[in-house]
Amino acid sequence: MIDFKSTLKMAIVSLKINKMRSMLTSLGIIIGVGAVIIMLAIGSGTSEKIIRDMESMGSNLLMIRSSSATSGGVRMGSGTKPTLTLKDAETIENNANGVLAVAPYSAEAKQLTYGNQNWSTSVAGTNASYLFIRNYEIISGRNFLPEDIKNNTKVAIVGNTVATELFGDMDPINKTIRIGNVPFKVIGLLKIKGESGMGMDQDDLVFIPITTAQKKVFGTDFPGTVKMINVKAQSEEALSIAQSDIYDILRRRHHIGKTQDDDFEIRNLAEMQETIKSSAKAMSVFLGVIASISLIVGGIGIMNIMLVSVTERTKEIGIRMAIGAKASDIRIQFLIESFLLSISGGLIGVILGVMGAQIVHIIGKMDIVISGFPIILSLSVSGLIGILAGFYPAYKASLLNPIDALRYE
Repeated sequence: MIDFKSTLKMAIVSLKINKMRSMLTSLGIIIGVGAVIIMLAIGSGTSEKIIRDMESMGSNLLMIRSSSATSGGVRMGSGTKPTLTLKDAETIENNANGVLAVAPYSAEAKQLTYGNQNWSTSVAGTNASYLFIRNYEIISGRNFLPEDIKNNTKVAIVGNTVATELFGDMDPINKTIRIGNVPFKVIGLLKIKGESGMGMDQDDLVFIPITTAQKKVFGTDFPGTVKMINVKAQSEEALSIAQSDIYDILRRRHHIGKTQDDDFEIRNLAEMQETIKSSAKAMSVFLGVIASISLIVGGIGIMNIMLVSVTERTKEIGIRMAIGAKASDIRIQFLIESFLLSISGGLIGVILGVMGAQIVHIIGKMDIVISGFPIILSLSVSGLIGILAGFYPAYKASLLNPIDALRYE
């Protein structure tokens, strides 16, 4: 029967005798585990940030845009040929199945002034539903009322960046700002959203009623048109039904024949979001796999050193076997040594990996997520690599003939 306790003590003593070599042998595992944790922390952090950004845009969304205009045979891009109207948005809301909310939308860059302060930002004309559709929250004041849209009221809802630039620490509610030369009363302040995944400030904007924007702020050669219509479906399952109904409604309203091209396009943001989320998760896995290669390299390093150790300790092995040690005792000792080298390197790698991830977060301003799973996985893999790397050297040591081993110089 194997005396595991005494074998363990002998393995520890053997490693202590060659402290520097033991440390250098574990270096590959240390670097590998540290790299895995840092890479997975960055990958998971980036993935979660992308998912948060996607969710902040809203869920179950359809975005309808005008088609592209063509000038001299050159296509100018989507939205350049205004074909969508407020009446289109109203018809979709009243007739399309599976639709929860509809919001027409047009935006332009405008100069804002308040007292001696001024700020250039995006001014968007829309309705009350847009804030619900795109997950904006009002923390002070109110949303647009139906009469604001009906009567072209000159009221505005501002983002936090605009409020800070124009009003400083003052409460913006009921203050009067000018958009261009038109005075607007601030009726609402939005909750901070922060930057989007594209680095855009989601708080640097102003919302005004769509009718007011069309008639008093935006100059247009096509009265009543909007650049975009945002639609929120009742559920993920209702999304395809809503999209199909909207497509049919717009073709009928725009009198598009069977052989004619659409003068609009419908984008399913849910599909885009799922694609981006899947890509983000795949990137996180890819980073982990790349970092894991260094763990394999570290395991090869341990195996090489253990093979050298077998050669160096041939006489020691012969003495042990001559005084009664069995082949299984020799195998277990070398396996324990290999496992201890690997697992101790893994523990040090975990500490360095967590510290490295925090440094990346502080200096690189990158989002990170450190969870228990990659740590446990890294330690488990490093321990397994230690056993696998030590198996052949241990097996080779156990096959030594005691007489040949005692004669070895």
